[in-house]
Amino acid sequence: MSVIDRKIVLEYVQEHIGEFHRQRLGCLSKLKLREVLRKKNLYLYCVKSLDSAYDVVKGITDAHIASNEETIFGDWLEGLAIFVNGLVYNGKKSGIKGIDLEFDKDSIRYIVNIKSGSNWGNANPITGMKRDFVTAKKTLRTSNSKMNIVAVNGCCYGKNKNRIKANISNIADKNSGNLFPAIRSYIVQ
Repeated sequence: MSVIDRKIVLEYVQEHIGEFHRQRLGCLSKLKLREVLRKKNLYLYCVKSLDSAYDVVKGITDAHIASNEETIFGDWLEGLAIFVNGLVYNGKKSGIKGIDLEFDKDSIRYIVNIKSGSNWGNANPITGMKRDFVTAKKTLRTSNSKMNIVAVNGCCYGKNKNRIKANISNIADKNSGNLFPAIRSYIVQ
């Protein structure tokens, strides 16, 4: 594991944070009031005592921004995680479906599904992630059947005491062999 210079990470953040804000604005510019109103339960706005058109539009806009910011920021954090992991472990963006990052450490190939936080899904997405890991392991083992592969649910922040079963390491907390120490310390500091 190599030590990274915080200045390099800061430069990456400064260079790429604008993309996060551009995507937020782009998402908002695609918002069409007529389409949103067709999908919304307008009775809910009556119950919430939103009496003016301004209140309704603001409520819709705020909800739209909040729901999309999570996804956009998660994608941005994934890029940061891959960048930092590339500096520390020479990791690369994976080309395998459902796998975000691959890297080798101590003769082990780690395949990582990066999530921004530890509280990201219910049973259905977790089942899909497990399926992606099984498929990825089969794909990687076609060229080297004895390859030691560890599947990782890599969370950039948050803590989770419950590990996901089926040979998937959950590295959301510091006590579980966190493979993203540089990201955690960079975000915390």
